Amino acid sequence: MSTTDTSTQTESSKPLNFLEQIIEKDLAEGVVPSVQTRFPPEPNGFLHIGHATSICLNFGLAERFNGQCNLRFDDTNPEKEEQVYVDAIQEDVKWLGFNWNGEVRYASSYFDQFYNWAIHLIKEGKAYVDHQNAGSMAKNRGDFNTPGVETECRKRSVEENLAEFEKMRAGEYEEGQVSLRAKIDLQNSNMNMRDPILYRIRKVPHHQTGDKWCIYPSYDFAHGQEDAIEGVTHSICTLEFQDHRPLYEWFIENLPVPSRPRQYEFARTNINYTVTSKRKLKKLVDENLVVAWDDPRMPTVSGMRRRGYTPYSIRKFSDMVGVSRSDGIADVSMLEHAIRDDLNQNAGRAMAVLNPLKVVITNLPEGEVQEMTAPAHPNKPELGERVLPFTRELYIDRADFSEDNTMSRKKFKRLVTDEYIRLRSTYVIKHEETIKDDSGEIVELRCSYIPGTVGENPPEGVRPRGVIHWVSASEGQEAELRMYDRLFTHAAPDKGDEDFMDHINPESLKVQTAWVEPSLVKAAPESSFQFEREGYFVADRYDHSAEKPVFNLTIGLKDTWAKKA
Repeated sequence: MSTTDTSTQTESSKPLNFLEQIIEKDLAEGVVPSVQTRFPPEPNGFLHIGHATSICLNFGLAERFNGQCNLRFDDTNPEKEEQVYVDAIQEDVKWLGFNWNGEVRYASSYFDQFYNWAIHLIKEGKAYVDHQNAGSMAKNRGDFNTPGVETECRKRSVEENLAEFEKMRAGEYEEGQVSLRAKIDLQNSNMNMRDPILYRIRKVPHHQTGDKWCIYPSYDFAHGQEDAIEGVTHSICTLEFQDHRPLYEWFIENLPVPSRPRQYEFARTNINYTVTSKRKLKKLVDENLVVAWDDPRMPTVSGMRRRGYTPYSIRKFSDMVGVSRSDGIADVSMLEHAIRDDLNQNAGRAMAVLNPLKVVITNLPEGEVQEMTAPAHPNKPELGERVLPFTRELYIDRADFSEDNTMSRKKFKRLVTDEYIRLRSTYVIKHEETIKDDSGEIVELRCSYIPGTVGENPPEGVRPRGVIHWVSASEGQEAELRMYDRLFTHAAPDKGDEDFMDHINPESLKVQTAWVEPSLVKAAPESSFQFEREGYFVADRYDHSAEKPVFNLTIGLKDTWAKKA
């Protein structure tokens, strides 16, 4: 049973964030005729929760102002990029409930144009081929206290630079030998303006263009021009690109681009108990500390999906975090609250016994099956009912029985020796006998059911202590439960000098079996359920089947980490 609508409409009464204010003003004053945004991931890993909030922002702004949002891959670094990432990112965006404008775009689709614009800059005397290696280049650029040093390469003529750039294009130089740099200002206090690299040599095939190119544009050179080609009006970036904005604007000013986009920065989403660096996430995968990028413990969109998070919960979290101009840390409990609230309202109900204790109903004949019914959701009658077979042999949880019948009803509302309890959605039963093995461990309870108590009050003198869940031993089925928890035990696992690898939670995954009701066996993959008293679970996206049911713990019924803090 899946959750409902994935949309998160911005309420008209909600104050506009600073980006919405800018766009509203630009539209009102005719600065732009319509809104065009873009989501520009680099296909070098799977998207994570930080990317998800950026997706919600860029697509959400376009939706709010009746504009368009492009999906564009900034694929200028073929060494780290793969088609598998391209495919996964597209799937994630669609799963979150967004539709991009037109076809998927790629920076690589514009490589010919970038090359021509690089030649344009050379001819204008604003770019040159530099023969320094990386170390010399860094040294001669200076630092915040030292101005850059002009080399002989910077003084080359236009004709020489054109010839050298053509040699780069033809593959006559090896990687790291030469690069094409913009000729801007070696004395600028902004290091990004000190003759940044436009092109570097990479003799590796590209996942889109194959072996056509051995030179590739830098991200800074490509990004703004992609925006201009696509008619992007508001290029929304995270704060780390704020110092890059003057360079973004320099390219727009000095190239014959078809439009003039503007860059705006917002604070990226950082969450405690989480690592979102692609490099660090890749290390977790490469060192087999998680199964894959979509491991349910990973903060990737595909991992969260497999964990049982819903598109609505992620979009709701993005809305809760909001849009800010300054960095901060969001509490992961906000994300957990969003999914817990969504599943409470929409996930189907079911029963699973994690620590089974056999109960024999002595007054029910062997082989007899009485079909009980229960609502799929107590507050959603439109979702129908599920069938609960009541049989002679049942399972209850061991924690739901005590031999101590002196405990108060208020303290223990479950089954005790010689007393009554109601089994969820069926009869009241009475304890008659406790069977133990040679070691004294309880192995079986003998009970009798009280006729006429299904959906009815028990007769006078029969006072059940409470209600407990159960599963038929003969009609239910064993299932694998993957009990996931937070991957890190430290609130800031990679802050400062902390090594995030030292804070991996050794109990982030425990696997156990449980006895589940028959309705769960036929559940479709990615169906979510509340297992009574246990938590919210989802049928695994890949491994769940009727022959071998597999459920992942999405989130507990309550926040247990608040008690640990």
